[in-house]
Amino acid sequence: MIRCMKTAFRAGQETIHRLYECNRVSADVWNHCLLLAKETQLATGKWITKSQLQKGTKGKFPIHSQSIQAVCHKYIFARTGAKNARKVGCNTKYPYKQKKNFNIKWANNGFKLFENGKIQLSMGDFEGKRQEPLIVWIKALPKGQIKEIELIYDRGLMLSLSFEDGQQVQDHSFENRAAIDVGEVHTIAAVAENGENIIITGRKVRSFHQLRNKKLAELQRKMARCKKYSKQWKKYNRAKQYVLSKSVKQLQDALHKSTRNFVDWCIANEVGEVAFGDVDGVQRNTSRRKKKKVRHRKTSQKLSNWSFGKVANYLAYKLKAEGIKFKKHDESFTTQQCPCCARRKKVSSRNYRCSCGYTNHRDIHGASNFFTKTFYGEIRLLDVALNKTKYLRIA
Repeated sequence: MIRCMKTAFRAGQETIHRLYECNRVSADVWNHCLLLAKETQLATGKWITKSQLQKGTKGKFPIHSQSIQAVCHKYIFARTGAKNARKVGCNTKYPYKQKKNFNIKWANNGFKLFENGKIQLSMGDFEGKRQEPLIVWIKALPKGQIKEIELIYDRGLMLSLSFEDGQQVQDHSFENRAAIDVGEVHTIAAVAENGENIIITGRKVRSFHQLRNKKLAELQRKMARCKKYSKQWKKYNRAKQYVLSKSVKQLQDALHKSTRNFVDWCIANEVGEVAFGDVDGVQRNTSRRKKKKVRHRKTSQKLSNWSFGKVANYLAYKLKAEGIKFKKHDESFTTQQCPCCARRKKVSSRNYRCSCGYTNHRDIHGASNFFTKTFYGEIRLLDVALNKTKYLRIA
């Protein structure tokens, strides 16, 4: 499977300056892609193709040809993503912003590796002359075949190595099925076909978001009182970048632990197929104030902080490695409808209670209804009784 490792590196001062210059040149490639796309659109009324972009940027910049192509591919990927988002109702803009720095990537024949951790990054040919390569050292190369190397910035220059770890997909013959009700308070609430159910809390993730937002608001208020790009403004900006970088790592760690615990639970219960609730678009058109089309700012902040997309991505590749099927399904009305009398009601507490006498934990109730809707074709009671809920907190 393809994995990624972010690592620091050692290099001479001149090499560091050249690496920063590489990111600036990569930004020039991006800006040139924007210009070519605009000119093509105005002249022909059509979108520029990938081959036209590559032809229009070939040999014009002093970096490796594959690094230039990688920027072109990123532009096409961003444009396609914006197009798909607009199809589902997002007000997403197509790529238009010019950049001062942009990550540079080396692929295939763009680098050489040595056993002592030395990496030689090729700069290719420019104006008929072979450019001097860049030499960097890392502590240890990952075990596996390295596919790509990308220069990124995280409070300093770092290398991101994409490599094939050589691990084979597990071949389990599990037959049970499970359904996940993803939530903002509880990251994962799942029910399996054998009656087992689990809740993995997301309160720690939410606390990271709240602390980050509080610190960012404080720093931004201080920055607003400073002259832009002054010495004090730069000091606050460095602190802001530190807060952002630290919170990203904390959130990734908590989400990785949550999804790993769920995968282990699936293996223990011999789950061979997992249904995930498709909540994409929950941030849009959910206002109770129908006339004004606005939402309370606290609700908007909670929805914007909800990391359901990352949870889905982490689960997808972790379950795939174990040979477990993973697919998104529609979960509309599964948290509102009673499985006994089919009445619908919205609840604000942690427990779902119906006038017919049915009661259950709100998230387990939603996961159960989602399971029956996905695998039975209708919202009804499960064929088996639910066991005692397993509740996990991420330390």
